[in-house]
Amino acid sequence: MFFMHKFVVITGASSGIGREVAIKFAKRGKNLVLAARSKDILEQLKDELEEDHGVQVETRVVDLTDMTAVKKFYESLWDLEVETLINDAGFGLRGAFWENQRSQLLAMIDLNIKAVTYLSQLFLSDHQNAPNTQLINVSSLGGYQIVNDMVAYCASKFYVSALTEGLAHELQEKGALLKAKVLAPAVTKTNFDAVARNTKDFDYDTTFKKYHTAEQMADFLIQLYDSEQTVGIVNEDTMDFELKPAQFKAVGFK
Repeated sequence: MFFMHKFVVITGASSGIGREVAIKFAKRGKNLVLAARSKDILEQLKDELEEDHGVQVETRVVDLTDMTAVKKFYESLWDLEVETLINDAGFGLRGAFWENQRSQLLAMIDLNIKAVTYLSQLFLSDHQNAPNTQLINVSSLGGYQIVNDMVAYCASKFYVSALTEGLAHELQEKGALLKAKVLAPAVTKTNFDAVARNTKDFDYDTTFKKYHTAEQMADFLIQLYDSEQTVGIVNEDTMDFELKPAQFKAVGFK
């Protein structure tokens, strides 16, 4: 059932998977809060979604590598009834670990790990017993395996996967109403690899034999959202999307 006053919050909403997820939820009539660093792009997307789907869209221009900004961003949501938080913002680095530019490496850790942790804790503290609420953290297939030339990125996504699966166990054990879920994409055609490789020109067709589009991954996230499973992951061999229970061994839970 759709309640006009409830919102889905999406970080990293200006491009790639985040943008396509926003479109999918708008088509369902969901009100949205879109967060990213690019004001002009967010405002354009806001106008398009409101005009095409009649939903209410709010934008937040925020740099989530800054924890003070993360806190202010979350506080800006207090007046809204948030149904779902989707932590999609993140980026990767390619190359040998010791060759990664240190400022980029630390910024990646701030965004991929610290911001996700901070927002997840704040959201669960306030919403764990709210009905029909979800936390969806976007990890990666690299959050379940180590990829050559992407060691630090994979480590950051292992953290996201382990954190989110652990939260799912904790919430279930405590009888909480909120559901924590993790999306693990494989290669997806976005600006991810251009950023990771520090290049403006990147051709997915010549580099990868198989990949998904951002729209396909958004469809997969919606499938995860609609399901009772904890993990939505791409099968590396078949590129099929699979819904699964938590994958890591969990100790000490009932």
